[in-house]
Amino acid sequence: MAIRKLLLPLTGTAAGESALATALSVARLWNAHVLALHVRVDSRDVAPLAGEGLSGAMIEEMMSATEKESGDRASAVHRMFDRFVAQHEVSLAEPRYGTSHATASFAAVTGREEDIVAQQARLADLTIVPHPSADDDVSSSDALHAVLFDSGRPVMVAPQTPPRSIGTRVCIAWNGTAESAAGVLAAMPWLHRAEAIRVLTAEGYQRRGPDAHDLGEYLALHGLRAEIATFQPAERTVGGGLLRAAQEFGADLLCMGAYSHSRLRQLILGGVTRIVLERAGLPVIMNR
Repeated sequence: MAIRKLLLPLTGTAAGESALATALSVARLWNAHVLALHVRVDSRDVAPLAGEGLSGAMIEEMMSATEKESGDRASAVHRMFDRFVAQHEVSLAEPRYGTSHATASFAAVTGREEDIVAQQARLADLTIVPHPSADDDVSSSDALHAVLFDSGRPVMVAPQTPPRSIGTRVCIAWNGTAESAAGVLAAMPWLHRAEAIRVLTAEGYQRRGPDAHDLGEYLALHGLRAEIATFQPAERTVGGGLLRAAQEFGADLLCMGAYSHSRLRQLILGGVTRIVLERAGLPVIMNR
């Protein structure tokens, strides 16, 4: 299956610029369409948060300030989008079947970002989100988790620095779970384009289910040749070992399942998904 439509939630941050550059690079690889989506804050949502003790005039003033700030941010994001599209030589156009080049369009809507992004992602082949900032709690990345938990579609986490290449050397993180199987399914278009594929597995990572050799046989049925490598934890974490093994392979794409354990458990104790989200320096496709 080819990739034809990309969804890109844009907030205007520096991480958003890298995600935009990544999305446009992916679009050029696949002659795909990028829908850059900016969700504006609804000023009406400010009133319930204002609390008691504020007059109607004060609440109205807060709503007006929120509306102005939201409009200014949307304009800045749109300008950033136009600049990057011109730099990457991507055509501004609406999506259309049979296009032989990458296209992009911009939309700004008002509402709750996690709801709108999840809904729009359901009809996108891939959603590309910015890398969580180092000073942000990964669990609060609303767009990322909305896609993972409420769209049924895969998400690509863009690195903090735009990659020079994407999908030439692909690593698959495999532990036998339903989530890792979903990650493989999301990766299939990329695997058929890849020059080299490596399946990464580890004793402390494997769960009940098919092992890496079973996955290798499955990929062979699809005409894909993958080597299998066992990695060791790094810095006492499986996630750190996984990222180190991908780096040693020279991977420019990592594909994996997400949250085999609950988000709460990963928030409190850490976990492979959380560590990869925090530390990955390459594009990561996740699915669950």
